[in-house]
Amino acid sequence: MASKASKLKPVRTAEEIQSIREACQLAATILHRLTDAVEVGMTTYDLDQMGRREIAALGGESACFNYASGNLRFPAYTCISINEEVVHGIGRLERVIKQGDAVSIDVVVRYNGYIGDNATTVLMGPAAPELVKLVSSTRASLDYAITYACAGNRVGDISNAVERFIKKHGYGIVRDFVGHGIGTSMHEPPQIPNFGRRGQGALLKPGMALAIEPMINLGSPGIRMLDDGWTAVTSDGSYSAHCEHTVLVTEDTPEILTIPQI
Repeated sequence: MASKASKLKPVRTAEEIQSIREACQLAATILHRLTDAVEVGMTTYDLDQMGRREIAALGGESACFNYASGNLRFPAYTCISINEEVVHGIGRLERVIKQGDAVSIDVVVRYNGYIGDNATTVLMGPAAPELVKLVSSTRASLDYAITYACAGNRVGDISNAVERFIKKHGYGIVRDFVGHGIGTSMHEPPQIPNFGRRGQGALLKPGMALAIEPMINLGSPGIRMLDDGWTAVTSDGSYSAHCEHTVLVTEDTPEILTIPQI
């Protein structure tokens, strides 16, 4: 779930890391199950309720449900965003998933007091070639950015990696929402934009858990908010894709915590 971050510590102890690792495995398992289950004809409410049941069955809690932003409380258990919806879509009975849709699913859980966070975009059956390329490029930009999540680098190195990769394709990089640290809260420092300069920003240290999440539009980077106060959509109506992993900064190569061990 994208951030707009609190002043909590970014470096974790070995015990905390293990707890985050377990929470991330739960989140990854739920996301895997939802991406397997989503199908044409299902409503986004059905998919969200499946997420609610699966999270509870594995002993976790939704970190999305009742999440506070000002006077608003998020009313769903996962974020399900379709086509022009960028992030934070709310599952609804009237929103039916159709052939060719791009369905972004964002699962954030709390397990034993710690957060796990991941997201992906799936295409429903045959889709337009430009949409296939958008989703594959967004996923590839995430993979590329993760390689920069190394001790001694800075947040700007991750941000710049996404920007350099995506600019080659001419897509719009969403600037209004960013990745973030995670721990006992969903949004912790440092904030991780998907654009920036190399060598700038917070120093990456072993023990930092980072949610890296490119949000990429087929058209312009602009967004606007719907009247529900949560759902962000592209300003020009173009499709959007969203992919996210939680990554642990180590003394060596980054460890992706949200690859399901199934």
